[in-house]
Amino acid sequence: MHLILTVCLIFFFIYIYIYIYIYVYIYFHLQTRLSLINHSESTQNHFFHNENSKCDFPFQHLQIPERTCWHGHAGGGLNADPKNVLKEVNSTKIISAMLSYVWPKDRPDLRARVAISLGLLAGAKMTNVMVPFMFKYAVDSLNQMSGHMLNLSDAPNTVATMATAVLIGYGVSRAGSALFNELRNAVFGKVAQSSIRRIAKNVFLHLHNLDLGFHLSRQTGALSKAIDRGTRGISFVLSALVFNLGPTVFEMALVSAILYYKCGGQFALVTLGTLSAYTAFTIAVTQWRTRFRIEMNKADNEAGNAAIDSLLNYETVKVSPAARPFHRQVKCLFVGANIYSPVTMSRLISVILSPLITLSSHFLVPSRINIPAELTLLFMFCVLKEKALAPPLLVTPQEATIRFEDVYFEYLEGQKVLNGVSFEVPAGKKVAIVGGSGSGKSTIVRLLFRFYEPQRGNIYIANQNIRDVSLDSLRKSLGVVPQDAVLFHNTIFYNLQYGNINATAEDVYRVARLAGIHDAILRMPHGYETQVGERGLKLSGGEKQRVAIARAILKNPPVLLYDEATSSLDSITEENILASMKEMVKDRTSVFIAHRLSTIVDADEIIVLNQGKVAERGDHQTLLSMPGSLYADLWHTQNSKVLNSNGSSKPPAQAERISQKEEERKKLQEEIMNSVKGCGNCSC
Repeated sequence: MHLILTVCLIFFFIYIYIYIYIYVYIYFHLQTRLSLINHSESTQNHFFHNENSKCDFPFQHLQIPERTCWHGHAGGGLNADPKNVLKEVNSTKIISAMLSYVWPKDRPDLRARVAISLGLLAGAKMTNVMVPFMFKYAVDSLNQMSGHMLNLSDAPNTVATMATAVLIGYGVSRAGSALFNELRNAVFGKVAQSSIRRIAKNVFLHLHNLDLGFHLSRQTGALSKAIDRGTRGISFVLSALVFNLGPTVFEMALVSAILYYKCGGQFALVTLGTLSAYTAFTIAVTQWRTRFRIEMNKADNEAGNAAIDSLLNYETVKVSPAARPFHRQVKCLFVGANIYSPVTMSRLISVILSPLITLSSHFLVPSRINIPAELTLLFMFCVLKEKALAPPLLVTPQEATIRFEDVYFEYLEGQKVLNGVSFEVPAGKKVAIVGGSGSGKSTIVRLLFRFYEPQRGNIYIANQNIRDVSLDSLRKSLGVVPQDAVLFHNTIFYNLQYGNINATAEDVYRVARLAGIHDAILRMPHGYETQVGERGLKLSGGEKQRVAIARAILKNPPVLLYDEATSSLDSITEENILASMKEMVKDRTSVFIAHRLSTIVDADEIIVLNQGKVAERGDHQTLLSMPGSLYADLWHTQNSKVLNSNGSSKPPAQAERISQKEEERKKLQEEIMNSVKGCGNCSC
């Protein structure tokens, strides 16, 4: 007995020594490789000016000042929105959430499968424990037979019979264990796949329910990486939770109990001590190496985000002189992307871990780290909440009145974008909203769609508070033609029909004719089945806008919104599209967010915003005739070049007044630009 204990302890210490040696080797290997990642990150963060560096930041020559403001539509990472910071979710909450998918209350068939799987697991464990006893009985039988004198002629048959019995018993036990395991996997497979599908679906739906601030500040590459890694890890973790961790502990306790019963307390104590020491060491080292996996996930997110950004902005990257530095940046982000391979780690350790590989490999190292990023999205607080059993918005084109009552809104506390805005858009009328950059024009559109909630005030459509109606019905009642038409990488027909997926082909052709794009589509090689490319890059700007207009017509909403829909087009294309719009807005409530004032001269009413307030109201002629009108100043500023090119002259006093107003306007514009410096694509 003492000899056995000594041998066990020697093997245990040899095993621990090799285990530590492997981890120390991997630690220094990881530290060396991770230092490259940290170097590339510091290069990006501090804008080093080393021309010989292989990881130069692509825009290092730009002196970017510290940002002092934030807008809900500005760029940033997953944590960029200060009102919607991702919070860590503890492991207990994650495990509880995952088990609710394994044992769903609304799926008795899945619960039955889990119960059957656990029964098959118990059968596999029992048959697995029987294997050593088969050898014991065989050895004991031979030992008993050796005490009797055997006839030499019978000895071969006796030995052959015993050997056959041992082989059959061993084979039956092994085959039984394998059979139970395979049946368990087959029965539980549907549960695992259903859980993965439901978790992925709920994450996807929850992302669509999050407010606009999250989606405007998220990084698509990092988000898709987190979801992909989480989904891939769920299957492993579900199986480990149900079939490995608990059963492995149970099996260890069962074996220790048998050893105690058969071999005495000392042997059982040594076994339990060895297993406990191994388990504690594995947990400690696993916690230590977790940070390497986290660093790898961060590097993977950065690499994926940079790659997706470059592909989405292919033309900009290719025509920019920063293309080569950008490629070097992406290359640096990929440094070390494979320095930690869970498979490689498992293979290295499995060479010396065979007795207890199940416990160590199922401590959920990679998957336990990958899954929280996805489930954290599911636990994110949804700012925009729909009232329980909210009624649908009931509105017809004849009743589609829009009313803002004393609306206050701010992206950041203390920085008001709308400051007590009140106005009304009568049903069936065309109303334009104009103003300088940052005056809150586009914010009004976002509030109408309930992408954001105002801090104070109310918004009504057809005398119904939009807070009290269902989001789905509200957004079905509003159609929008955006400044930058968003098209999916699919056919033109698909993008047109996206406005109303139940529309027939004839309906699609009809709206294409109204938008003036039908003939252009027919001239394309594949007609309506022509692929538009990523973000519609195969179409011109005018064609994309016409598709957006046709899509809005097909939706046939009572209210139409135009968010600077023609500001990026040339004058001829703009004139043609405006003609299409006029046919579209007849007898329909429409709101035009305009930058070019020439596009809204025929509006029934023009609302001028200034510093978040309604400064002026009236039609085009009324506003032009008002003394000191801000609208008149904007109009003369935009048309001054045209007037001068036509040789028109103004009285000296009027010219001097316009010149002074122009200087004041430029100063105001500079102040606005300085106040939002760093926002880049600010369009509020």
